[in-house]
Amino acid sequence: MRIAVTGSIATDHLMTFPGRFADQLVADQLHTVSLSFLVDNLDVRRGGVGANIAFGMGQLGTGPILVGAAGFDFDDYRSWLGRHGVDTKSVRISETLHTARFVVTTDADHNQIGSFYTGAMSEARLIELKTVADRVGGLDLVLIGADDPEAMLRHTEECRSRRIPFAADFSQQIARMNGEEIRILLDGATYLFSNEYEKGLIESKTGWSDEEILGKVGHRVTTLGSRGVRVERAGEDPIEVGCPEEERKADPTGVGDAFRAGFLSGLAWGVSHERAAQVGCMLATLVIETVGTQEYQLRRAHFMDRFTKAYGHDAAAEVQEHLA
Repeated sequence: MRIAVTGSIATDHLMTFPGRFADQLVADQLHTVSLSFLVDNLDVRRGGVGANIAFGMGQLGTGPILVGAAGFDFDDYRSWLGRHGVDTKSVRISETLHTARFVVTTDADHNQIGSFYTGAMSEARLIELKTVADRVGGLDLVLIGADDPEAMLRHTEECRSRRIPFAADFSQQIARMNGEEIRILLDGATYLFSNEYEKGLIESKTGWSDEEILGKVGHRVTTLGSRGVRVERAGEDPIEVGCPEEERKADPTGVGDAFRAGFLSGLAWGVSHERAAQVGCMLATLVIETVGTQEYQLRRAHFMDRFTKAYGHDAAAEVQEHLA
């Protein structure tokens, strides 16, 4: 099964301020804020929704095709993804712009001030999925993840016109999209991904009820944080899968991307939606135990031991043959 993952490609610059932002703000001077924070730490990490998901799929051996736009500074990142099983030949490289960049400072109370530079991501709207499909011999599913909004709309319309199954995954971009854009992006999707909060926001912005949305998509996949995930299809009982026990909680960033990587890998293997959701939850657990979205190691024996403990021997036997 050939799965293309469209979405942002970015680097994350993560800084830590040892004080509290609140102590630096003067209530009656907020209209003229001019502050500079001396930070203690700087971590530069690979990120971006599309790249994170593709990395996870590559770790599971399902050979994802990453589709997005990056800058002329992408060489090292490309090499990293290639070494971890990601096809990057359909990444568009800008001749003038840097790869998208997220810069954020976190204070002692875990409040954050951040900025996102879109950079080369804006050129994702210039990518034709037909070119990608022709290169790899056809596409069985396209995940349309958070990216340049015009690119998301274009990819969705192209999937419909070329009858390529697609999965809608608005993620961070849902905040800037209006109801009409969301209705266009989800109508006819084979899968609709969101977390619990985004689920409510989708319903609020579109004016469609949960039942109406279920009638417009093949499956609705809703992540529930520490409670796992729910997979729904109109007219059928929902499937609910819990999370494996965590060894520690280091950093929640990228957990949703890891779940999608595991779930999509399960689809590529041809296992049931329940098994795919279990693989997604197991991979997400590895990410929450690691600082950074692509810093975890997938050791097969360790993965299967924990998967077996969480979901049983029968489930593990189905997954083992594909993971091996």
